[in-house]
Amino acid sequence: MSPAPPIGRAPSAERPPSPFVITDYVRWGDIDLAGIIFYGAYLRFCELAETEVFRAAGMPFGEVFERFDIWLPRKVIHAEFHAPARLDERIRVVTYFSHLGRTSLTINYDMMTERADTLHAATHQVLVCVSRKKFEKTPLPDALRAALTPFAMATDAARAEARRLYGSSASSE
Repeated sequence: MSPAPPIGRAPSAERPPSPFVITDYVRWGDIDLAGIIFYGAYLRFCELAETEVFRAAGMPFGEVFERFDIWLPRKVIHAEFHAPARLDERIRVVTYFSHLGRTSLTINYDMMTERADTLHAATHQVLVCVSRKKFEKTPLPDALRAALTPFAMATDAARAEARRLYGSSASSE
């Protein structure tokens, strides 16, 4: 069985904000001896989703850092684990920005079942905008903030939209 490639969904300019969603499988290297996903493996899903949401916003990392002469290092990584995922399970990563501030942003990742009816893990990361030369805090570029705004929404709204899109009316917690 060959794995399905990650699939992204981006909002259009005509629609209200919407989460960005990719799917990927829990792989052999993601699980522990108990046969469930190892907690650190969730960061692989986060990294994949982060890269792709920036790309979907028209701001691939390779261009962002050069164009704006900035870095976006992490200040906070927070994770909560709700229900274990298992080998070969297809995971939806519902990605959205809960904060686009002056010098930082908060990106959220909800790792859910394929039908979005069970929340496996919820994480958020705070990224701080810094200059590349001095590594000093600097304002987020307006163009970057504008590009990410279509993916800015509250957690409850993002989870409700995922359930609406993928066929489950069940609670995510």
